[in-house]
Amino acid sequence: MGEKMEAVVKTRPELGGTEIKEVEIPSVGPNDVLIKVRVASICGTDVHIYNWDPWAQGRIKTPRIYGHEFCGEVVEVGPNVTSVKPGDYVSGECHIACGHCYLCKTGNAHICRDMKIFGVDVDGIFAEYACIPENNVWRNDPDLKPELASIQDPLGNAIHSVFAADVPGRNVAVLGCGPIGVMSVAVCKAIGAAQIFAVGRRNMYRINLAKKAGATKVFRAADDVEGVVREMTDGLGVDVVLEMSGNTKAVQQGLRLLRPGGTLVLLGVYTEPAEIDLSKDVVFKYVNIKGINGRLMFDTWYRMAGLLKSGSLDLDFVITHRYKFKDFEEAMQTMRSGNSGKVVLKLE
Repeated sequence: MGEKMEAVVKTRPELGGTEIKEVEIPSVGPNDVLIKVRVASICGTDVHIYNWDPWAQGRIKTPRIYGHEFCGEVVEVGPNVTSVKPGDYVSGECHIACGHCYLCKTGNAHICRDMKIFGVDVDGIFAEYACIPENNVWRNDPDLKPELASIQDPLGNAIHSVFAADVPGRNVAVLGCGPIGVMSVAVCKAIGAAQIFAVGRRNMYRINLAKKAGATKVFRAADDVEGVVREMTDGLGVDVVLEMSGNTKAVQQGLRLLRPGGTLVLLGVYTEPAEIDLSKDVVFKYVNIKGINGRLMFDTWYRMAGLLKSGSLDLDFVITHRYKFKDFEEAMQTMRSGNSGKVVLKLE
């Protein structure tokens, strides 16, 4: 377009190192869609980049526009684009799969070996405009609130995790009360879990959000979680553990909480190896362990749309803080404090 826009840019390889800068509006390729961003949501990944932790130092090349959670309106499409048109209300899948490898061609594009991620490997969407491939565009229900439309990426993580196990009518433990853990509690509640036990480390703000989401009982990690859960499950343990914290001690606890034949679902990202007694805690207990990465493209998105449309999934409470785009720094500090649910930036 040859015009300028404002964007949140990681300009320097250091803690913070972030500015709202004027940059060029991206040009639209033959298979691309240009979107005017309405609402964007801050993810834990954005916090890692802001903090410039070891993961960010090894992955991010500056300058880089932040962000991958958003909704907006299509303003321009490339000549080969057929599935969306200007005026459409959309969000986007943040994982850009190559579409050609073995994994992509066998229904596993979410673990494509040549995966690129918006705001990580390529410029993201914390900007007035974002340009993404047509294959990554998701058309929203016109009645879906923009704030909720902007958090479908992490909600999709929660839905992918929950649907990886047999949850309806079952007892479930959710370990980790960050935003995705809290949303996982809400999804379990929406699809009919029997009892839901939510465990956080010590952040009562987020533990209380898990209670609002529908948890039967909430705990801090230091509480007698195993004793209480055993008592409330007739000594058996839970059918499903959703480990969302990325803490290896939680993995160990999750295996102790599981009944024989139960399922452990892992979405957390771990920075150190976990010590597990494979014979005692996995083999002899006949435990199923499932690793989760991203969202199934696009099965997870269709399930998510159905749940949101049904009215059974109430997530308004998850979005706890709202900021104008120009107040990104304040929004980031709120997210870094941990005393928040989802934090959104409004460009409308």
